[in-house]
Amino acid sequence: MTPVQKALWFAESHFADDITLDEIANASGASRFYLTRAFTALSGQPLMRYVRGRRLTAAARALASGAPDILTVALDAGYGSHEAFTRAFADQFGVTPERVRAQGDLANLDLVEPIRMDQTPLETLRPPRFVNGKPMLIAGPTERYTSESSAGIPAQWQRFLPHFNQVPGQIGKVAYGVIYNTDDEGNMDYMTGVELPDFSRVPADWGRIRIPEHRYVVFEHPGHVSGIRRTWATIWNNWFPSSGHEPADGPTFERYDERFDSQTGNGGLEIWIPIRR
Repeated sequence: MTPVQKALWFAESHFADDITLDEIANASGASRFYLTRAFTALSGQPLMRYVRGRRLTAAARALASGAPDILTVALDAGYGSHEAFTRAFADQFGVTPERVRAQGDLANLDLVEPIRMDQTPLETLRPPRFVNGKPMLIAGPTERYTSESSAGIPAQWQRFLPHFNQVPGQIGKVAYGVIYNTDDEGNMDYMTGVELPDFSRVPADWGRIRIPEHRYVVFEHPGHVSGIRRTWATIWNNWFPSSGHEPADGPTFERYDERFDSQTGNGGLEIWIPIRR
């Protein structure tokens, strides 16, 4: 993965924190000088302006959804005061936070949406293994995505990670990214969750899914997580057509175990896809 792709993943996964250019550069393995110029060449905007725009876009969505306290939204967005947040918000969107909360929608706001990561197929793919998967109960925050909006998935992980290892009854130190309810238009539900013995203590606003016993083909994604779209593209476009196997209609999932480092994006993960027997 290129330094810019790593920087983009880090920015999307941490923009709610008060991250600096130095931190993003360290995560990407590149210098500040290189990264600022390479990112601008790719996206047409400076990196830290993109980070600020993503943070304020998340704040705008919270306000339009009726957030009761603007100061809390300001603090969540990394601003130390109502006044500083209002200035930054007005500079970004041309309206005040109070106006957006009062009108209850995002009409006429020039929101900064996530940039999609590279999804060109890989030249090589590690041979998969085949596993008889056990039934599981998974619960966690769930969002509906289109093929275009799925670039926002890293931000969903950002919101979920503070809950990881804090869920009552959580089984193992493993996180799951579950893809389900897909349709012919490329829309899908994506859950960031954990395995549980039952759903009795799941927060009311979380999704719940029962994954049945199934036969899976399991692929390793050993590199930085920013390259996961390339692995998915290679599986669907290269591996399945030549494998003699057919995917089954059921949830697929990404499995992140203790080797994965959510701060750096390194450590690798697994992709589990149900197949017909």
